[in-house]
Amino acid sequence: MTVAALIFWMGYIWAAPEDEPENKPAEYSSYERAKVKMNLTDSTEADPASDGGFRGDQLLIVEVLTGQYAGKQLQVYNYVGPLYGGPLAEGDTAVLAISTYADGSYIGTVYEFDRMEALVVVLGLFLIVTVLVGGKTGAKSLISLLVTLVCLFYILIPGLMKGAPTLLLVFAVCAFISVVSLTILSGVEKKSVCAMLGTIAGTGMALLFALLAQKLTRIDGLRLSDVEPLLQLRQQGMDIGLRGLLAGGIAISALGAVMDVTMGISSAMCEISAADPKITAGKLFRSGMNIGRDMVGTMTNTLILAFLGSSFTLILYLYSIGLQPYQLWSSAFLSTEVISSVSSSVGVILSIPLTALITALTLTRNRSQNKK
Repeated sequence: MTVAALIFWMGYIWAAPEDEPENKPAEYSSYERAKVKMNLTDSTEADPASDGGFRGDQLLIVEVLTGQYAGKQLQVYNYVGPLYGGPLAEGDTAVLAISTYADGSYIGTVYEFDRMEALVVVLGLFLIVTVLVGGKTGAKSLISLLVTLVCLFYILIPGLMKGAPTLLLVFAVCAFISVVSLTILSGVEKKSVCAMLGTIAGTGMALLFALLAQKLTRIDGLRLSDVEPLLQLRQQGMDIGLRGLLAGGIAISALGAVMDVTMGISSAMCEISAADPKITAGKLFRSGMNIGRDMVGTMTNTLILAFLGSSFTLILYLYSIGLQPYQLWSSAFLSTEVISSVSSSVGVILSIPLTALITALTLTRNRSQNKK
């Protein structure tokens, strides 16, 4: 936890926002929690054509729970469609968008159902299951996860927003996460050090392969589907590197799988070496490769299915409109998905021989030095 606290403090200093102005603008909007007290009118109904999604609107009386209007009751509309919103009942908690005007008047509308408490329950169940099943190791994994989140949200993202080199910062943060996480999980031992080196090497291979693939396909982070808001921020003066976001995202997504593979290989090889102290580096390397080959199939499937699953709805849409082969294969969407899934898989696959080699040389070298 000391390491996590240190990273958090570093990130806070790096990402600390500038002081907000004391005087608010004459007109502004805020989002506050509110509880539904009464349902005045309700025209919402399920739409069979939208797979049972609701359409319509509600007129509600709500009591504001937070912010400058806490305790006040408002009459608000809740607009519902299949892709947004949902019917609210008395006692439900929602988030309001409250607009305040220069003359002091204000009006609110329902933004969304308040999911904060539900998400806290979901996260709490995740923590409980992890600790109950994983015991001390599970608790360590949660600390490792905390470190990862702190690094991403308090170091990586603020650094990118301030114009730091995208690929260099992503690789440095990934390397730091791997070192700290594996240290928390296994301490500073031979197997963890070998896994750290293998993870850094494997992540680097994923990054390099992604750069090669995007050069061959003439596509980069500017063609990502959700990069447009960031492009607008850059055009407004924010110095953020966009071209490296595709390769950087691939390195981040591959990191967890690479750590899993490298730790499994180095741990198994350490056990083999302990059971047969006279084993040669060559035999130990081959054992590590045999162990790693068993991981290739499932881990590769895991990565590719993860990428496909994240874009499943878009894949269904593209399939339904019957795109021609040349049109589909030349689309930016398919290219970025192929590059992402394949590059991550390549990073995992190449981390196997790299970790096996590093571990074999480390274990046999220490043994030779001990004999001397």
